Amino acid sequence: ERMDGSPMGSIGVSQEKALSSAKFSSPTKNFEDSVAKGVNNMLRLGVMPFEGGLPIIVGGKTLGAIGVSGGSAPQDGQVAKAAIDWLQAALK
Repeated sequence: ERMDGSPMGSIGVSQEKALSSAKFSSPTKNFEDSVAKGVNNMLRLGVMPFEGGLPIIVGGKTLGAIGVSGGSAPQDGQVAKAAIDWLQAALK
């Protein structure tokens, strides 16, 4: 889903964040932090190193991921977390 007024490029970025998060069962913020520390070898794996991707983990298994783009990286992370929190509450 794309919010009115958000850049068209955010579509692909959010998809790449979700894919990166799902492939490695890891928040994309972890990749962002690693790159900031100079650990760039993961970029060869095709990860999107910006906050906003979170894995969907149910029963210890990664089922997919949420990817958000269009705001600042911290805003994208907050929206992704809100979606994960909602999903976890809905599954209870």
